[in-house]
Amino acid sequence: MGLLDGKVAIVTGAGHGIGRGHALELAKEGATVLVNDLGTSLKGEGTGRDADLTVDLITGRGGKAAANYDDVADFEGAGRMVQQAVDTFGRLDIVVNNAGIARDATIWSMSESDWDSVIRVHLKGTFCPTHHAVNHWRALNKAGEDVSYGRVINTTSGAGLVGNFGQANYTAAKAGIAAFTMTVSLEVFKMGITVNCIGPAGATRMAASIPGAGIEAKEPDEFEEWNPMDPSLSSPLVAWLASDKAGHVTGQVIRAVKDEIVHMEPWSNGATIRKAGKRWDPSELTGLMNADIFHSRAPGLRY
Repeated sequence: MGLLDGKVAIVTGAGHGIGRGHALELAKEGATVLVNDLGTSLKGEGTGRDADLTVDLITGRGGKAAANYDDVADFEGAGRMVQQAVDTFGRLDIVVNNAGIARDATIWSMSESDWDSVIRVHLKGTFCPTHHAVNHWRALNKAGEDVSYGRVINTTSGAGLVGNFGQANYTAAKAGIAAFTMTVSLEVFKMGITVNCIGPAGATRMAASIPGAGIEAKEPDEFEEWNPMDPSLSSPLVAWLASDKAGHVTGQVIRAVKDEIVHMEPWSNGATIRKAGKRWDPSELTGLMNADIFHSRAPGLRY
């Protein structure tokens, strides 16, 4: 018996890397998987049939899977993807939004297309499948069906949570996905649907593209033993979040890197100064801000 027996899942960007790891893990736990991948390069160029590679791995291991080649950031394409899962497998339980591209550049060198493309694939590419999946479940709920099995699992990154040099487009998209997760979790709460966000890592094509990182891209199925750079190390967490065992967890951001799983806390109040119901004057802030908020740290340091 697997944790996800009888479930049907969509995993986007599952032709390679982290997405492939998720698809393999969900299938291992008994889910039938619709493997989505547009088949582009790391920069989002071209198309291909990379989804077939993951489908072949799943079916070769005795699992059930089918391929989908739609663009997750195309509104109608994402709708077709959701409908394909329902039409082919009879239901939809899980959506894992993982697809992404990278076009790294400093802010002074980043082109408009670099910005638009990355925001489109990551952020809109999370919105579109989520929108169509939620509407599918909502229609069933209105017809009287219990849809508390519904699971949406999104993907942020450490860069999106703390920033990273040369990735203003990528980090903005990934931070947006974390906020999107928390908001949508509130909107679907009454239906019992959960929406969570993971922050994975590994030796992916994206990680290997970072200058000076010294990382060689590898696929999850290429690791015979535990390795801290295995792109699938976050996949057990995804499988658990997708299961009925995690029905009480929603609106959360969780990092899964190497052998650690870390619950990330959202923005919260830090050091505070007050003026008893009176308006602040800018001239009086320098000493107070440095002493009580930033603790007199040198200019340029991150707090």
